[in-house]
Parts: sequence; structure tokens; C-alpha cells
Amino acid sequence: MSATSSWGTNIKLSIFGESHGPAIGAVLDGLPAGVPLCMEDIEAQMARRAPGRDKSSTPRKEADTPRFASGVLDNHTTGAPLCILIENTNTRSQDYANLALVPRPGHADYTAFLRYGGHNDVRGGGHFSGRLTACLCAAGAVCRQILLQRGVHIGGHVLSVGSSFDEAFPEVEIPSSLLDRLSREYFPVIRPDAETQMRAVIEEARMARNSVGGTVEIAVSGFPAGIGGPLFGGVEPVLSSILFGIPAVKGIEFGAGFQVAKARGSENNDPFYYQDGQVRTKTNHAGGILGGITTGMPLLFRLALKPTSSISLTQESINLSTQSNEALEVHGRHDPCIVPRAVPVAEAAAAVALLDLLLTAGDQRTL
Repeated sequence: MSATSSWGTNIKLSIFGESHGPAIGAVLDGLPAGVPLCMEDIEAQMARRAPGRDKSSTPRKEADTPRFASGVLDNHTTGAPLCILIENTNTRSQDYANLALVPRPGHADYTAFLRYGGHNDVRGGGHFSGRLTACLCAAGAVCRQILLQRGVHIGGHVLSVGSSFDEAFPEVEIPSSLLDRLSREYFPVIRPDAETQMRAVIEEARMARNSVGGTVEIAVSGFPAGIGGPLFGGVEPVLSSILFGIPAVKGIEFGAGFQVAKARGSENNDPFYYQDGQVRTKTNHAGGILGGITTGMPLLFRLALKPTSSISLTQESINLSTQSNEALEVHGRHDPCIVPRAVPVAEAAAAVALLDLLLTAGDQRTL
């Protein structure tokens, strides 16, 4: 049985490499030719996701400078497949020697062992590592620039870490200036004091040799109405299919999400009205999507991210060779909380999906 690390209909994205291999990378096929790219902006997005920035992330330091091996000439897309390479320079593979036979609870070590007959690369999680999200971040940074040239702004923030919450996005009017500000920050929050409170929660988990999860909220403004389709080609399925490729994501909700289960129809429905000849809604419980098709209101969705699986506390596991129970101590360098670094990855995944949706709608003629 074959496996795939590819995604897309018109934009074809393939991700390759392992956490401790020589390099990781991505190939983007289907991009329009002649699009100008700002390399500084791409590197800025990579820096937001890069490890080793502070105590809230893994101590592993990687420059994560993307190298374009094809598809770009004189900072413009050529129309050929765009290949991005990111070198791995700071690996400590010996930290993972005991994981080949004693899988980490909560990680893909065991399921990968089953799927690939024990031939999977366990160093740093191999192809299942969050390290591979650097490839998605780079690819999304390219797509984000193409969307921005069409007036589409994407931004996200850390909505929660553990039980500590930031202010949520306004559902109807989301200033593009707010999205642009958040999309430049390493620990993006709307309410300034939220970061201090969240960092305290992360530090408490780190000092306890543990980890903590949280939620990310993403918003998109300026995306045109009428994009998407019913059933399996809808905006929610398309976005979900790529967002669930982010390893720690365990749940996605759009608009009011699970809160709609407690509402009456009269409360949940978004009333229509005209404003300056444009159709708008007075509320946005639908998250900018009806019947899988965009309404022209801001797109809003949230992701639930699990706590980092690799923790220093001794955990119960098994030995796949002796078929016995065994205690496991995980070595290596790991994030006590991946939520802040997941924000630019989620933004990037949204950018790839939204550009693919535009091209699917035949919008490539005007890109």
C-alpha cells in the first residue's frame, strides 16, 4: 500500500524529508507564472515558526532559511514546480535510540512501526515530526503573498493555552490591520496581557517536565464570496483536509462551532442586509461559509492542539521486541507548548487551501 504526503487539486503540495535527515522540503506545483515574491517576507514567516526562540519552545535551534531550488527566477515565479529546501543542521539523533522499540505514548512511533514494518525513521519523529511543518509554513508564505496581492489578509492568534484565554476575534468586522499585525508576531495575541498569562502556564508545565495544549483562532478578510461548493468540495472540507495535516491538531470548528448545538435556529441564523450595494450578515455564526460556499464575510475557524507528546516525565509503555511492559524516559529537546509556533503554520495551511479554492473557481485568469 502506498502512502502520500501530497495535497491539493490545482495547487499540488508535496512535503518530503525527516526531522533528522539532511533536509526537509516542499514542492508547489500549479502556481501562476510571473508572480513577484518578497523573500524577506517569506523568511519572516519562517522565523515565526522556527525553534529555539525562547523557553516556550524546544531548545533545538534551526535557521530554517528556505532555499528555492526551482520555480523562482529573479524573485518571480516561473510557472515550473517550485521546490523549497530547508536544511537540518542541529540534530541529536542519539537522543532517540531507545524509541525504535519502546514507543512514546501519544506519538506516532507505534502506529508508524505497524504501518512501515519497523523501517520508519524514529529520530526526532522522522516524517511524523512537527519539524515538517516548516515546509508547510514556507509553501504557505508563498501562497499568502499571492493572496495578499488580491487583497486577502490572513491572521491568527493564540486563543488559549491550558485554561488561560485571549480575547476572541470580532465575528463581523475584523480590521485587516489587526490581521497584518498578528501575522508578524511570534506569540500573537489580541489582548497584550494575555501573552504574560499564557507564558506563565507554559513555564509551569515546563518546570513540571510536562506539556500543555491550547487553541488557535484564524481569520481571513477580503476573500471573495461565491467560492467553494457543496458536499465534499466545500470550503470547510478543503480547509480541514490540510489543517488536519498539522500533527498536533485534534479538532476544528468554523464560526460558532460547537456552540451551535445549544442554539435555536433564530439565534444561529445570520440575518442578511445590504450595505453600499454589498450583501452582508449582521452576525457571522456561519464563519463566512454557507453550504460550503463563501458568503463574503470574514472566514473564522479555530483549531484545538494537543499537548506535546514528548515529555520528560517517566511514562508507561511497551517493548515491541520483548513484548513486555516497560517504563519510558524520553530524551531530546521538545516544546512544552507548540501552540504559539502553530499559529503561522495554520495561517500557511489556510493560504495554500484558499489559493487552491480560487484556482478551482477559475480565478487563475485574474491572478
